[in-house]
Amino acid sequence: MGDGLETNGAANQSLPENGTVDLPAPRMESNTSIEEAIAARRSVREYTGEPITIAELSQLLWAAQGITSPEGHRSAPSAGALYPLEVYVAAGSVRELPPGVYRYAPDGHRLTRVREGDFRAELAEAAVGQESVRAAAADIIIAGVYERTTGKYGERGVRYVHMEAGHASENIYLQAESLGLGTVAIGAFDETALQRIMGMAENATPLYVMPVGRR
Repeated sequence: MGDGLETNGAANQSLPENGTVDLPAPRMESNTSIEEAIAARRSVREYTGEPITIAELSQLLWAAQGITSPEGHRSAPSAGALYPLEVYVAAGSVRELPPGVYRYAPDGHRLTRVREGDFRAELAEAAVGQESVRAAAADIIIAGVYERTTGKYGERGVRYVHMEAGHASENIYLQAESLGLGTVAIGAFDETALQRIMGMAENATPLYVMPVGRR
């Protein structure tokens, strides 16, 4: 099983001056059925060390929070369509993407660089030394901005944000399975350290770290 994507050259090793890169368009079909992906889904903590492609990263980010309709609806359900999640990437070994911390923008399906450099080792330390974070080709971080949801739903909105993060995490799992990649959902980490490493806004709370690599 696995439908590895080849990069289409949409991004080069040096980014434009504004630090943004348009991601390859996600594809809408594969050779892996949703039933096969669900049956095969497992947490994978060991990776080969080979790079992933920018097209594969693009597909994973689209699965997490990509826009899927002209009205702006996304790949994961959101209470009130308020979309409190922010998705970041710590790229270390992604073909055609320089190492760095990036923020995913669903509108436009692009990445904006937050910091230059490879921060996987720092992230691993913040995640209580978990080697999968260090060994991954890239680490996807899901964060929540609670006030986007609590402004409408009050304190119960916190629960809705956590539910939504779970939806996005499972989408990443299933997409990784379809691509022949491995991932694992990690919740043990120092939130303050993670915010600092990823250059997050103070109101963004890290909820998941998801290392991704070749199995």
